Amino acid sequence: MTATYTFDVFSSLDGFGAHSGDWGGYWGKQGPEFLDCRLAQYGEEQRMVYGANTFRAFAGMLASSAEGDEVRDPWVTRMRNLPTTVVSTTLEGPLDWPDATVASGDAVDVVARLKEESEVPLRSHGSLSMNRALMAAGLVDRVQVTLFPVITGQTGLDPIFQGAADFDLELIESRTLDGHTQELVYRPTPHA
Repeated sequence: MTATYTFDVFSSLDGFGAHSGDWGGYWGKQGPEFLDCRLAQYGEEQRMVYGANTFRAFAGMLASSAEGDEVRDPWVTRMRNLPTTVVSTTLEGPLDWPDATVASGDAVDVVARLKEESEVPLRSHGSLSMNRALMAAGLVDRVQVTLFPVITGQTGLDPIFQGAADFDLELIESRTLDGHTQELVYRPTPHA
């Protein structure tokens, strides 16, 4: 039995994963339903998978934040404490992250092996270029997009699917959080 792999990403309506503006975290649109939903999702047994750049960004954000900052929302703390694999050819362990290991090599090979060996689902939050490659290789079972109600045409950074292959998406779950944020879960299949 192979483990399910979920590519989990936050997005503006125009497809950006981040911004350079003064929006604040979550584009200023987080609410109690969103935060509770995230906490529940990361309460389930699973293994996190990150690329090196995303891992460095998360580790840096957490190191420079203070207790009580939104960077340290309870779901983020829970995510940080899950077993984690960092796919990298540049990082070496040990990492300053609980229960994290470095897997050196090509992400497609590493994740294919993890899917075969893991007894728990796999989840990656962010890691855009790695996840685009994993989608192209047919290793992503679910794409979970949390769509914040903003357009970041002037300040958008990190276009989520720029350069990705073409995919058809089957909607398998959806919900509205706090009356305005959409959480959409899709099953991707390559467009033929």
